[in-house]
This record gives sequence, C-alpha cells and structure tokens, in this order.
Amino acid sequence: MEHPEIDFATVLASAVHDMKNSLCMLIQSMESLQQDLAPHSISASQELARIHYEASRLNTNLLQLLSLYRIEKDQLPLHLDEYPIDDILDEILVKNQIYSEQKAIAIQVECDRHLSWFLDNDLVSNLLNDIFVNALRYSKSKLLLKAAVHAEQICFEIHDDGDGYPEFMLENAVEQMNNLNLAAGRTGLGLFFAHLIAVAHQNKGKHGRIELRNGGAYGGGVFRLWLP
Repeated sequence: MEHPEIDFATVLASAVHDMKNSLCMLIQSMESLQQDLAPHSISASQELARIHYEASRLNTNLLQLLSLYRIEKDQLPLHLDEYPIDDILDEILVKNQIYSEQKAIAIQVECDRHLSWFLDNDLVSNLLNDIFVNALRYSKSKLLLKAAVHAEQICFEIHDDGDGYPEFMLENAVEQMNNLNLAAGRTGLGLFFAHLIAVAHQNKGKHGRIELRNGGAYGGGVFRLWLP
C-alpha cells in the first residue's frame, strides 16, 4: 500500500495555525483569571503574570513561523490600509498589561493622537509587540513607546533602561537581519522577521528598515522601525 506524499511544511503550517488559535484562547482565559486572582493572592497573580508573558512570547513565535512559511510560498501579500497609530500602540499596552504591572515597569507613550499611516496592521503590530515583549523582559523600571513622522517616513521607537543590546548583536545586526542562521546557537528569528516585514513596506522607491542602538532616552536599548 502506497502512502500519500506528505508536504511536511504545509502540515506544520496548519498545525501552527491551530496551536496559535488555541494559545490565543488560553491567553484570554489567563487575563480573566488575573482579574479574579489579583485581589486575593499576590503570589498567584505574579505567577500567572509570568505564565501569561511566556504564552505571549510563544504566540509571537508561532505567528513568525506562519509568516515565514507564507513568505517562502509567496503567500504573504501586504494588506495595506490607513490605521490610527495610537490604536496600534494602545493595543500593545493592553496585550502586555499583566506582565508590565507585575514587573512594575512604568511605560511612557509619545504619539500624536491624530497620526495615521498606511501599513499592514497585523504584521507591523506583531513585529512591534515582539520587540516590546523583549524590552519588558530586560527593562529595569521604565519603557518608552514612541511614534512620529520624519522626512516622510514614520518611525516607531522602543527605548528601555536595561543593559542595552550586546555588542556582538550590534556589530552583526545587518548579517542577522539578512540571514537566518539555524546552525547558530542564537537564530535571531525575531530580528530576521522584523527585517522582512520592514523591507516589504515600500513607497516612492523607498523601503522600510530597522535600527538597533544603545543609549536613547533611558540609556538602554533602542529599537527603531522606519516605514515609508
């Protein structure tokens, strides 16, 4: 009896999609439990916040895998539309409220309430959320989430007061953005994914880009996403 030919990549993508949906439901349940637990048990509430954080990271990783699969299959067209930028930033804050409050991270947002831009909301929101979650992990007490227009491009910025990006990461940022090295100990999937989404946004002969620096408003790491 012949076995049917299996396209493992497609099977994996389908499984990832199902896992992502289930994980989203679990995250929503955790958010409801957090509200019930907070007044009764600080320790249980803190533990749930840590679980919520790890679940959010896992959800982001699944979204990245799905997006990379679709890019490889040329099935990831950008869905561009005009979106209010403050809504995108507010959504990031809400998604990460449990963990940011548990870590007592003060978050400052700087954005013109009338600012809007043409972009792929799902991809850009996932990209920024991934960077924000990572910044929460390494911040000591505060974060800055910022968006503004410079020279006909919008720039999203995330500043933290942690120890900053490691020197090797700053030195090899361009290589990590252009090459996904699965043989290395650190795959750099998040950075590679961010670069793909950034450069996919093009307008008037320009394409998006990302920047990594240290210093910034709080002396820690600074992530910038530029979109034309």
